[in-house]
Amino acid sequence: MSDLSHHVWRVVIGENPASRLDKALAQNVPEAASLSRSQIGRLIEAGAVASEHGALVTELKAKTRAGDVFLITVPKVMDIEAGPEDIPLDVVFEDDDLIVVNKLAGMVVHPAPGSETGTLVNALLHHCGDTLSGIGGVKRPGIVHRIDKDTSGLLVVAKSDAAHHGLAAQFADHSITRHYRAAVFGVPTRADPRLAGVRGVAFEAGNVIRISGNIARHKHDRKRMAVVQNAGRHAITRLRVMEQFGADNTDAALVDCWLETGRTHQIRVHLAHAGHGLIGDSVYGGRRQLKSKTATVDDVTAVNGFSRQALHAATLGFVHPISNQGLEFQAALPADLTGLIDNLRSI
Repeated sequence: MSDLSHHVWRVVIGENPASRLDKALAQNVPEAASLSRSQIGRLIEAGAVASEHGALVTELKAKTRAGDVFLITVPKVMDIEAGPEDIPLDVVFEDDDLIVVNKLAGMVVHPAPGSETGTLVNALLHHCGDTLSGIGGVKRPGIVHRIDKDTSGLLVVAKSDAAHHGLAAQFADHSITRHYRAAVFGVPTRADPRLAGVRGVAFEAGNVIRISGNIARHKHDRKRMAVVQNAGRHAITRLRVMEQFGADNTDAALVDCWLETGRTHQIRVHLAHAGHGLIGDSVYGGRRQLKSKTATVDDVTAVNGFSRQALHAATLGFVHPISNQGLEFQAALPADLTGLIDNLRSI
C-alpha cells in the first residue's frame, strides 16, 4: 500500500516473537522493505508504526503476540536540492569555519516537502556560496542543529566539515550553552502546590525549576511530541522566572529557559506538561487565554491573538571547534515579542 509520499508495510508477527516490538518487527518485516532493527526503532519513535486498528505504537519495548498485525509507514526519499536565494540574513558572527545567524520567526531551517524554498539553507547558500559544510547533504548543508519555524533566535551553521564535526560533538555531549526567553501563561513558582505535584518537576537553589521527562511522539498525533514514561528520549529543561505580569502577578510570566538536552519541541512540551504553556503556541498551549479583569480589551486581545509561540533563542555559547576559543552570542527579543511583553506589563 503506497502513495507518492510514503509506503506502508503490513507486518504480521509470527510464532515465538521477540520480547519487544522493535525486535519482533525486525524479525517479521518483509525482506523487500530492507528495514534494519535500528531503522524500525527510529520509525517507532517517530510515530510511524501503528496497529492494524490505527492506534500508534511509540514504545520500543511494547509487548507483541503471535498474530498481531502492525503497519509501518516509511516516507519515500524526497530529492529536494536546495538552491541559493537572495534572502536577507541577520549575521551575528562569521569566519572561515562557521556562521552564527539570528533567525526570524516564520523561517524554516532547511527544505522539506511543503517548504522547498525560502528556508535558512536557501539564504545561506546565497550568502556563503559553496563554502558550507557538505556533511548535511543537499538538503541540510552546514546544519548542525535547528529551531522551530516559529521560534526566533540564534543558530550556528558549519562552513567547514571540521567545524561541523566539532560542533556536532559539543551538541552530542550537551556542552553547548543555550538560553531561551519564553512568555507563558501563569507563573511557575515553588509556592504553587499544583506544580509541586507534577511528575518530573523539582525545585533547585536560586529559584530554579527543573523539569525532567522523556519526550516521544504523541501516541495519537504524529506531528506532536509528548512527555512519556518508560519510552522516548531523556530530556531536562531548567527555567527561572524573570518577570511576572498581572494585577496580582499571576496571569503570565517571562521565563529564562536553558537546555540540558535538545529534543524536538522540548521547551514547549515541558512547559505545557508543567501547566504553563507558551503564549501563542497553538500546538501545545491548549485553549488557554488571558482573562485579567484589570487589563484593557486591546491588551487582552493582543496577548490572546499572538500569532506564534512566544519563544526566542536568546543566548548561544560554544567552543570554537577550530580555534578552541570560547564564544557566546546574544540576540535581543524581536519586535513582536517586545510588543507582547509591553502588553503584558500594561495589565
